[in-house]
Amino acid sequence: MIALRQVSLQRGTQSLLDAADLTLHAGYKAGIVGANGTGKSSLFGLLLGELSPDRGELEMSGGQRIAHMAQEVEALERSIVDYVLDGDRALRDAEAALAEAQARGNAHREAELHGTIESLDGYSAPARAAQLLVGLGFGQADLDRPLAAFSGGWRMRVNLARTLFTPSDVLLLDEPTNHLDLDALLWLEQWLSRYPGTLLLISHDRDFLDAVCDHIVHFDQRSLVLYRGNYTTFERTRAEKLALQQAEAAKQQARKAEIERFVARFRYKATKARQAQSRLKMLERMGDIAVAHADSPFHFSIPAADKVSHPLLVLDDAALGYRDATGETRQLEGVNLALQPGQRIGLLGPNGAGKSTLIKSLTTELPLLAGHRVAGEHLSIGYFAQHQLEGLDLSATPFLHVQRLSPTVADAEIRRFLGGFGFHGDDVFAEVERFSGGEKARLALALVAWQRPNLLLLDEPTNHLDLEMREALTEALASFEGAVIVVSHDRHLLRATVDEFWRVADHRVTPFDGDLDDYRAWLKSRLEEQRREARADKAERQGDDAGSKEDRKASRRAAAELRDKLRPLKRDRDRAERDMEKTQATLDEVEAALGDADLYTDEARKDELNAQLARRGELATRLEELEQQWLAAEEALERLEAELQAS
Repeated sequence: MIALRQVSLQRGTQSLLDAADLTLHAGYKAGIVGANGTGKSSLFGLLLGELSPDRGELEMSGGQRIAHMAQEVEALERSIVDYVLDGDRALRDAEAALAEAQARGNAHREAELHGTIESLDGYSAPARAAQLLVGLGFGQADLDRPLAAFSGGWRMRVNLARTLFTPSDVLLLDEPTNHLDLDALLWLEQWLSRYPGTLLLISHDRDFLDAVCDHIVHFDQRSLVLYRGNYTTFERTRAEKLALQQAEAAKQQARKAEIERFVARFRYKATKARQAQSRLKMLERMGDIAVAHADSPFHFSIPAADKVSHPLLVLDDAALGYRDATGETRQLEGVNLALQPGQRIGLLGPNGAGKSTLIKSLTTELPLLAGHRVAGEHLSIGYFAQHQLEGLDLSATPFLHVQRLSPTVADAEIRRFLGGFGFHGDDVFAEVERFSGGEKARLALALVAWQRPNLLLLDEPTNHLDLEMREALTEALASFEGAVIVVSHDRHLLRATVDEFWRVADHRVTPFDGDLDDYRAWLKSRLEEQRREARADKAERQGDDAGSKEDRKASRRAAAELRDKLRPLKRDRDRAERDMEKTQATLDEVEAALGDADLYTDEARKDELNAQLARRGELATRLEELEQQWLAAEEALERLEAELQAS
């Protein structure tokens, strides 16, 4: 258990927590949300012992092993598999002790240490480390390469793999998806859903929070509020709470106005003086109910160019990739596309398939290796690259960045425009060097929007953006009148802003007939196909020996054992499916009851409303648990059935 009791925390002059209470029980998967700068990362600092509360107490159950993902990774010459294995300190210590015992010829100590390593599951450790790295997007050929050979974003993936590999009871993850593509993100969702310990997750990806979390901790006005359910449940529950709060505040303000009118009218009349004084005391006792301001501080639009061409941009039989001193590396071939005004396209595809290459080729950042690129007469591209933040002038200010693009525009117009991206007052004259990653990302987006494009090319635009800014960007893209091509692991943004998907895979760019759920299914089937091919290759390498009589007997025994394992899994899957149907039916009944508008305005039904809201939260949480049980059983069944077919 983790418990904060009346905890106050101050960093510099800023008060982050004031008499905050929070209790998290073992096994909770809690998403940590709140505006940037409210103290989410500082909460992790408290749990790790890096910070101490100014007042109050932090209690944690004894003996809990905490794994935490560091934000920086040193560029070491150590292979990435070894770096991941280093995350299990106990295993590494046992291996070092074994090597010493072997050097000394101490057979008794050797046997003892072999048992220790086996108890730590050490002999499967390299395979488990490799599985984590492959799941996060690395190829088999990468596993023995040194950490220093990879870029910063890829080193962060290695660091994430090491954190997941570290034995832990409590897992702290701060924005783990920032450097992941959609494929790796989907894999990470599944891994975290199966994690047996307590998870605290800071993320600005609402779909990710929905898929992984069963509780939400909200930093709200220097307090911590715990909600049951995933992010969508939190958002709905909080909206209802704020609506009630608004109504209560309005009623209270009306009552206060009535009292004030009474006091003003009668306080100096002898016959009413005592009553007026009584009303004054009542007024003093009434604590103001703060009117909730749930609106985002970010409000902006992306204006489109006045003129357009039909089509905007054409690629004809194009080959895309890289050319260097050693020759050409072709990632995509036979690319034929004609972008029309108003088209809204999301790019899907495995890591490294060429999504960023396609976008860079559309901008001419990468010249075509073959074929033709034909730009429309009025084409105006707004391009946000994955590493867009590196192109900012750190010594300049947001105001100066915009002014350089349009020297003749009035100062007031620039300041008004930047205000929509959260740069208010003196912030517009602050040096970019002092900005956080989120502030730099907002400025980079502002510069793209300022140029009035008619074709937006966005490569992971939500990295470093908080939930409110992501929502503002989603709304701006939804209302943008130009064409859009976007690569993003933010599924909420994709669903809300694109009309069609293109799949970039197997050196081709093709329309994808389906949605994101269909894409997940396609990824799963592709992975299964790759595994079957790997098993077939392995069987072929083993040669004729695999056909021996003894091996056939062993295969039959293994198949029988697998069939025995299938039966309880099928029962678990079917039971979870039945329970899901019952729970969903009950949840539908509760949702129907909550659709009664009188329930929110009738004071006499307040207890009924609270009971129904609590019931819905419980049912939503239960439904998610059952879905995870069903998914775990289904995946286990598929693995065993694949093994049975292979045998």
